[in-house]
Amino acid sequence: MYYEQSRNFIYKNARPLDIARWKYLFENGSNEDVLTALIAYQNEDGGFGNALEPDCWNPNSSPVQTWVATEIIKEINLKDKNHPIIQGVLSYLSSGKDFDGHTWSNAVATNNDYPHAPWWNFEPYQETSYNPTACFIGFILKFADKNSKLFELACVLAKEAYSYFKVNFPMESMHTVSCFVELYEYIKECSINNLLDIDEFSTLLHEQIQHVITYDTSKWTVDYVCKPSLFIDTKTSDFYMENKVICDYECEFILNTQELDGTWGITWSWTDYPEQWNISKNWWKSDLIIKNIRYIKALHS
Repeated sequence: MYYEQSRNFIYKNARPLDIARWKYLFENGSNEDVLTALIAYQNEDGGFGNALEPDCWNPNSSPVQTWVATEIIKEINLKDKNHPIIQGVLSYLSSGKDFDGHTWSNAVATNNDYPHAPWWNFEPYQETSYNPTACFIGFILKFADKNSKLFELACVLAKEAYSYFKVNFPMESMHTVSCFVELYEYIKECSINNLLDIDEFSTLLHEQIQHVITYDTSKWTVDYVCKPSLFIDTKTSDFYMENKVICDYECEFILNTQELDGTWGITWSWTDYPEQWNISKNWWKSDLIIKNIRYIKALHS
């Protein structure tokens, strides 16, 4: 693997946030440096915007960009519930902004005012989506005060989300499925298994993951497809052993498809804002380097 080339690409091209993530994950860097870089994307309402999600350049807070922040919080294993970034996210989620009483919006109206990929275009009538709501429910269960109205709301929303999951099982949207996997993992981590039938949830997720993975690996280099790493990033995952063959194949695939400059090909694009897309594409390359090397280290260790 071209590890040095990947490192060089990161240092030359990545955002300060992703350089800090790289250092934390692979060079014994501090999570404080990641948080210092991350807070630059946080708005006064506690939500995140400012192209934290590289396909959406909206500076205003939105659920999806705030979800990206929660993923980074998870990546660096931040446990301090009182940290200003976590308290900010909880404040945004409890404010009712971009929330209809059941789910947070997948896209927001102000997206349309800034460069963005077509899938983040706002339409007035959106179908119900648990992307990223299912993740937020888990985040609240983990970090909110157990006596707060927000925690109480999350308990109700968890049951609603699980009912939706069962009614719509099996789902076709890989990103929504990954949000339900995260909800399951948050609930297990918090040891609040009486919230719903965790064993049934596990059984259904095993089947759901296998339903949505793209097993035609000839598509992996050219299409935006579903690989197991979307759901499984450690050997300790409840879903690893049953999917070990395809997970191990993805490791080999990653090693075999790395470019000479240490990057991997980005299999999606947006054409309406070519100048901004060229910048975002580089940001995505850095993110993909981090995710791929992290995956290989986790599964090949």
